[in-house]
Amino acid sequence: MKSTDSGTRTRPDDGESVAIPMRLTGLSVDNFKSLVDFKLALADFTCLIGLNGSGKSTVIQAVDFIACLFKGRMSRWLEQRQWSPADLNSKLIRKSNITVTTGLRQGDEVLNWAARFNRTSLKCTQEVVRTDQRIIFAVDDGSYAIADEHGQMARTKITFEYEGSLLSQLKDEMLTPQLLALKLFLQNTVALDVPAPQFLRTKTSSRHGGRGSAGECLPAFLHELSAAQRTALLAQLQACYPRLTHFVIRSLGAGGKELNISEQFGNTQLYTEAKHVNDGMLRLMAILAEILTKREFVLFDEIENGINHELVEFLLDTLVGSRQQVLITTHSPMILNHLDDGVARAGVHYLYRTPEGYTNSVPFFSIPSVSEKLDFMGPGEAFVDTNLTRLYEEIQAMQENELGPDNADSR
Repeated sequence: MKSTDSGTRTRPDDGESVAIPMRLTGLSVDNFKSLVDFKLALADFTCLIGLNGSGKSTVIQAVDFIACLFKGRMSRWLEQRQWSPADLNSKLIRKSNITVTTGLRQGDEVLNWAARFNRTSLKCTQEVVRTDQRIIFAVDDGSYAIADEHGQMARTKITFEYEGSLLSQLKDEMLTPQLLALKLFLQNTVALDVPAPQFLRTKTSSRHGGRGSAGECLPAFLHELSAAQRTALLAQLQACYPRLTHFVIRSLGAGGKELNISEQFGNTQLYTEAKHVNDGMLRLMAILAEILTKREFVLFDEIENGINHELVEFLLDTLVGSRQQVLITTHSPMILNHLDDGVARAGVHYLYRTPEGYTNSVPFFSIPSVSEKLDFMGPGEAFVDTNLTRLYEEIQAMQENELGPDNADSR
């Protein structure tokens, strides 16, 4: 197959264009909060588990940070989170810059993007994009270079101010198909922190660049869905709430939007404003709406929060079966019990803090004692049956065995 644009390929036999999704295969982050030399492999469906304070939400924030680098709005992102640049770096080590690396795959093509982010200037002062064979993009010393079709890279001085990745500011027509696919994938990655009901219910006057990380601007976000997307969302919600007949986005003055729902109780049609809608329905609506968008990678923190246990299986089936790549965090073994063993082995990662305070990740069912339990227990039952506070000792021994006696001390 040959590339025809950033997201499609042409079959050599019939010329039919088919979408080939891009996938984030893994990431590494150094000096972002508790993430110090942190590495995480990603599956189509990835679930992060661990004790409170292990760094699960920090991973969600780190991916959101990477996505924002490609949107080029770092000042706004910090303002929305009420953070200062000093809040980004780890307090556990003495470093200033944050380094990130991502691995992406689209069909047979592999891309690796690496960058060094300066907290003072709020931009990536160094960037490199590599394929399997060569460097195709580089930023360093105030200039950048893009490889031409012959692999030649002529450097161009950067004469404008920017935030985040330089790719966020370069016009799409300047980029190669690989670079454009990388840019669009990460620009369209979205992370939803634990949705706050008070924000989900808020009347909104504008999107302000998108649905916020805590669910802000949900009415305006729903308003901008296509008619087909809204119909699909309603059908999914009706599977959970049979009395729901429709949801309505009312237009207010000055471009404002307000969410209302309608339910049928016998012969009575009941209209309810968002401020009176139950938390679970609002959270489910926010999650399902994201799954219906054209985004390729979506992240949800504490997925079970506020969702009735009877609806969890429906939600997990929807997420695992989504065309999108999905990453979630959870404290609930019930979430894991709704995963097939194969999905659990490939995608469940246990996060823990080292004695130094660093967040580490290990595939949960690669730990020998936990793997054995999966032979006769469900994934959630194996989770419950494991003493997480003592698990670090087994992980440490496992890693030392993998390194060998000559390298155990140097680790």
